[in-house]
Amino acid sequence: MSPENVTGPVAHHAEAPVWSTGWGGLRWVDGDAGDLLTLRADGVTRQHVDDEYLAFARPRANGGVVAVGARTLHLADAVDGEFRAAAPLLDDPRVRMNDGCCDPRGRLLAGSMAYDATPDAGIVVRIDADLTVTTVLPRTTISNGVGYSPDGQRAYYVDTLSHRIDVFDVAEGELRGRRVFARIPEEQGLPDGLAVAADGSVWVALWGGSAVHGYDSAGVHVATVELPVPQVSACTFGDDDLGTIYITTSAQGLPADHGTPAGSVFSVRPGVHGIPVTPFAG
Repeated sequence: MSPENVTGPVAHHAEAPVWSTGWGGLRWVDGDAGDLLTLRADGVTRQHVDDEYLAFARPRANGGVVAVGARTLHLADAVDGEFRAAAPLLDDPRVRMNDGCCDPRGRLLAGSMAYDATPDAGIVVRIDADLTVTTVLPRTTISNGVGYSPDGQRAYYVDTLSHRIDVFDVAEGELRGRRVFARIPEEQGLPDGLAVAADGSVWVALWGGSAVHGYDSAGVHVATVELPVPQVSACTFGDDDLGTIYITTSAQGLPADHGTPAGSVFSVRPGVHGIPVTPFAG
């Protein structure tokens, strides 16, 4: 599958794309800049969040936006409204938040990592609608992609340096029975952000691997999307039929003369369709 470059290199560290009709289509972050980007008919717009880093954002059920900064949760009451700091998530300045998603109940799951990737320095927390913060997974290293199966009975999770995608059973909203779903050989890159399709397949970005891989519901590698940049950071399903995968890429760590379109968003039609994003209940 050959992807199309949708935006050109508009970000340094593009990450965490999400499609929602409620907030106008495709949004993603430029993490180090602290900016939330939106793809509009006339180009890409930016909105700054006052934080040292912006990990990801999701629509809120009330029509606003929730954004996860380095160690703080931010809320906006409208899709283009001003953000306000609403809850602390971490207190160690050596650690920052990273990727996350909403579970089928509308609770936010957010992972973290040390800036220097110290092993086991991160955690995954759950933020309920009342902004109560609960640790779900202790001792993560580079917490990245997380997503739920179409029926909500399974959850997929990436801790990047493990070189694998793990899967949990979901029982009464809790994660149980962690096990390996798919292993990614080191020479294929490091697993990063992921998206789950309506047919149960799981699509994962490969940092350093210049690709997105698709795995069927049994964890068998069934598809490859090749990208013209090494640092492929995340992916999501979008468009009106949720039949397009949008893929973010990053120039983070690349030399100034890397000569690639890193920082661009790409798109491809993989022949499967996504599931609608669940908004944050808070």
